[in-house]
Amino acid sequence: MKQAQAGDNVQVHYKGTLPDGQLFDSSEGREPLAFQLGSGMVIKGFDDGVTGMEIGAKKTIHIPNAEAYGPVNEDMVVNFDRAQIPADIPLEVGGTLNMHQDGGQVIPVVIREVTEQHVVLDANHPLAGQDLIFELELVGIN
Repeated sequence: MKQAQAGDNVQVHYKGTLPDGQLFDSSEGREPLAFQLGSGMVIKGFDDGVTGMEIGAKKTIHIPNAEAYGPVNEDMVVNFDRAQIPADIPLEVGGTLNMHQDGGQVIPVVIREVTEQHVVLDANHPLAGQDLIFELELVGIN
């Protein structure tokens, strides 16, 4: 039976959890995730985990943060003067905002802290610094 290899277009059902068992994503109830192996469309550890699987195979992979979204980068945590943020924007810890960079690129940020004087925003990926666990099932290779 054919094994998935770089360049193949694959379809994968998955369930992603953190080491404490918290679910962060799943394809349950949806179409499988379709991507080209080795193209950089998914994180390296996920790509590596699917490589070599056969259709119908299931396995669990553990991805260290270095092969997922990397460690938390403190340079991406920014302290803003609260007066710089319009008063009509709701600011709740754990909430998200979209920041606009020069050139129009939009970057989602998470609100980490809110005081009367400042707001701490984190532009790291929400799963940065986290090791990830995926239950995989390869359902197609094209």
